[in-house]
Amino acid sequence: MALQNGFSINSTPLDESGETTPLLKKQVVDVDDSVPPQCCSARYNLAIMMFFGFSVVYGLRVNLSVAMVAMVNGTNSQPTLNSSVGHECPVSSHGNNNGSQTPDQPDGIPQYSWDSPTQGLLLGAFFFGYLVTQIPGGYLAGHFGGSIFLGGGVLGTAALTLLTPLAAQLGPYWLFGLRALEGFGEGVTFPAMMAMWARWAPPLERSRLISLSGSGANFGAFVALPLTGFICHSLGWPAVFYMCGGAGCIWAVFWFILVSDQPGTHPRISTREKHYIINSIGKDGGAHGWSVPLLPMVLSVPLWAIIVSQMCANWGYYTLLTSLPTYMDTVLHFDLRQNAFLSALPYLGGWAFSVISGVVADSLLEKELLSVTAVRKIFTITGLLLPAAFLVAVGFSGCSGVLAVTFLTLSTTVGGTSAAGVFINQIDIAPRYAGVLLGITNTFATIPGVVAPIITGYLTKDVRFSFSLIIKLIHSESAFQNNSIYLI
Repeated sequence: MALQNGFSINSTPLDESGETTPLLKKQVVDVDDSVPPQCCSARYNLAIMMFFGFSVVYGLRVNLSVAMVAMVNGTNSQPTLNSSVGHECPVSSHGNNNGSQTPDQPDGIPQYSWDSPTQGLLLGAFFFGYLVTQIPGGYLAGHFGGSIFLGGGVLGTAALTLLTPLAAQLGPYWLFGLRALEGFGEGVTFPAMMAMWARWAPPLERSRLISLSGSGANFGAFVALPLTGFICHSLGWPAVFYMCGGAGCIWAVFWFILVSDQPGTHPRISTREKHYIINSIGKDGGAHGWSVPLLPMVLSVPLWAIIVSQMCANWGYYTLLTSLPTYMDTVLHFDLRQNAFLSALPYLGGWAFSVISGVVADSLLEKELLSVTAVRKIFTITGLLLPAAFLVAVGFSGCSGVLAVTFLTLSTTVGGTSAAGVFINQIDIAPRYAGVLLGITNTFATIPGVVAPIITGYLTKDVRFSFSLIIKLIHSESAFQNNSIYLI
């Protein structure tokens, strides 16, 4: 179902009259408007800046997941467990962690007696704020331009992260509020990214540019998780938040200096590249006025298919992102450094596959081998069904750390293919309103980030059971959405 003003899944706007041109139709252009080199181009420099920006964003998001293992006094905070539950896996199988002791910290570093439900609430607090600013962020970024919102969101979150040790010392309620504010600031970043690409990404380069930008999330998780474990062990957990916050502030300075909202205002873009982008997208680019077609959006079947798909995908992703270090610690008994590295390993494959998928998807479109609809469906189904199967296998891996890590890595790796599917579908169905649409879909897709860690925190009498239960929910939801909605 197309949105109003003639937008459809295979079209891109040319002017305010609502006329469209097929995405795959070869356009006749002047020699000066032919495809300029990708290397060192303004649009790929923007993608690289976004890549590092989202690496920072996810570093700021996941640092608490690993730091929590070091922040909490395991001896005092663990519930009384049946011996067949708390130590079902032998302690000696992995390192020297017994799953109930606080990892070694430098002298003078505080630890807290937070029980598992409190930890679950703190890990989910970020997403309470993250929910609120998705739609407003996409709307404002589409109207004013996304650079100020993306840069400001990262800068604000980074500055708040510097206050994390103080908030933790004041109490869990203060830390909950601070993490919610961090989510509030970060909530505008992904909608702002999509709003910017609506003005910058030529239709036949959308997959690779957007997937390259968004792959910074997986790369950031891959770097931040082991780095957090190392810093916690060497310098103490407060240093994690000082370093992550400082990195975000430094990135924001470069962002505001180097980035422009659209090709026409970029001071260093070549004339050839500027003409190529503008002629590919249309002179009005992805900008929209104050008016947004809300009713057609609400009634759009493709939009609801995207919403359901992203919710199912994010249930698994956010469960692993927030709860995997705790699972590695409490059930598999990896020590802090092993825990951090192995928790990060799945995201390396996810990063690689998301970048590769973007290139392959654009290649299929350029050669006119498949339609946009077919490409998005293939990459989405691949990126959701296969990971669900691997996650179910984790639930049956028992105490084998090798099997658990292998299946988790395969799941997240193959899941990276959805980066060229449902996660960029918004710009296909309505380029002009891409930021708003991403805000809408990401609002729903963030609900699992709120719910999953809380459920995990309350199901503490059998940690392995809770993890397996969530995994089975992932599988059933993913299968439902793939077979019943998205394929339609």
